[in-house]
Amino acid sequence: MTNEIWTFPPTTLACLDSTRSPILPANFTSESIATGFVQPITHQGALNGKGFRFAIVASRWNELLTSRLLDGALDALERLGVKDKSVTVYRVPGAFEIPLAALKSAQTKKFDAVICLGTIIRGQTPHFEYIAGEVARGITQAGMQTGVPVVFGVVTADTLEQAMDRAGVKLGNKGFEAATAAVELANLYREGFGKG
Repeated sequence: MTNEIWTFPPTTLACLDSTRSPILPANFTSESIATGFVQPITHQGALNGKGFRFAIVASRWNELLTSRLLDGALDALERLGVKDKSVTVYRVPGAFEIPLAALKSAQTKKFDAVICLGTIIRGQTPHFEYIAGEVARGITQAGMQTGVPVVFGVVTADTLEQAMDRAGVKLGNKGFEAATAAVELANLYREGFGKG
């Protein structure tokens, strides 16, 4: 990639300085173009879980797979410096029950993030679509209603083999990934938005 300097006629530069566009940052000027780059302030959460509290909501349905997701999430939290006493696990019967437990966990304001874990495998009826769609929607709503990061770590797969791959057999562990995302978001919310 080369660092090009863009050149514009003076009339264009004057227009940029005198007119504020709703899509350009307020600090955007002709000098920004002259240097070739706009320098935004970027916030990105660190991967350090020290001092944060996490809730994990995990279903018992498809226990063989969900227990692997839970183990992966706990492993990630430990590796990122989260203490045992800073993690609370709530077990629910199935994936359909995850969103309400996630909402209740987030509403307590005891947790910096909520990690949702479960496994939904397609069957021979439309049941899969109903459950998967409602679980995803409910998890999203829990985060939107509370302002607490609620992370989707629910595996939705067509086959048992696909689900096993996503629970740590071949492609990685989605529980580990969800917990890592939760730590990053907890840091981002605290640093970027002043929470905590």
